[in-house]
Amino acid sequence: MRRVTGLLLLVCLITSIMIGCSGEISGNKEIAFADAQWDSNKFHNAVAGIIAEKVYGYSWREVPGSTTVLHEGLLTGEVDVHMEVWTDNLATYNDDLAAGRLKELSINFDDNYQGIYVPRYVIEGDDERGIKPLAPDLRYIWDLKDYPDIFPDDENEGMGRIYGSIPGWEVDEILHRKYLHYGLDDNFIYFRPGSDAALATAITSAYDKGEPIAAYYWEPTWLLGMYDMVLLEDEPFDEDTYMEGETELPAVKVTIAASNNFTENNPEIVEFLSKYETSSQLTSEALAHMQETGDDYVETAKWFLRENEELLDKWLNSEDANTMKEYLNK
Repeated sequence: MRRVTGLLLLVCLITSIMIGCSGEISGNKEIAFADAQWDSNKFHNAVAGIIAEKVYGYSWREVPGSTTVLHEGLLTGEVDVHMEVWTDNLATYNDDLAAGRLKELSINFDDNYQGIYVPRYVIEGDDERGIKPLAPDLRYIWDLKDYPDIFPDDENEGMGRIYGSIPGWEVDEILHRKYLHYGLDDNFIYFRPGSDAALATAITSAYDKGEPIAAYYWEPTWLLGMYDMVLLEDEPFDEDTYMEGETELPAVKVTIAASNNFTENNPEIVEFLSKYETSSQLTSEALAHMQETGDDYVETAKWFLRENEELLDKWLNSEDANTMKEYLNK
């Protein structure tokens, strides 16, 4: 009887350990996403997070921090996945990648342009709004010299205004050099708005009134997802001269990276994220939706996936894609 009891206790112990281990593994199916605290990063975290949750049974959370702190977190394993690594902003990224200190899973997007934009109606007009084209030959940034009267500076009669970047941003110095390089200082004022909010307000106010404006902006952003703006062309990018303002600004390769530990132990998620690819345009459209509706990041991610179901077919196998589609369309 004692032997039977002992066997039963042993079986119970083994079963408890197995159940406990299983629960522990399940509890550890969590993804710690890097949160660099800008909208597009949080949006992509939500897209990847709800797929990981609904298809693969993971929970997820975000770890806030600066670009450099979050990169260090990837190297140490405190951060599992960074959905939006702006590689040009990390001096050690390529060296760390080459040394095998982290894994690059895919390129999220690499069409993130920036420069001087004007509303499309300035060039092409807008019949629905009753706006006639004011600068039909405006194509290149240096063409602005022909249109100071179209983009007047209210404080300097006879001069045009270009809204530049935010003081303290590196691109502000590049843009100012560009302004001087093309001789725009002859009849334009380079105006520095005090903040990104002030810059956005200047653009949206002009656009809503159907007025001309020439201003710096960047992608992906809700503003360029909501408003039809045209990036003025420049000389082709040149590594040696763009910092002097003599060519267009480069697009940055924005990657998805993961810690080595996470990569080794989560093959399903790694396979999914290795196929994850979007664009600045798609991201801007999602951010514009969030701006217009007031939806949070998760609800915006659900809307985005319903609107772009074909992405699920690219990222997931057919069974998992159907699982996600059923969830989204409930």
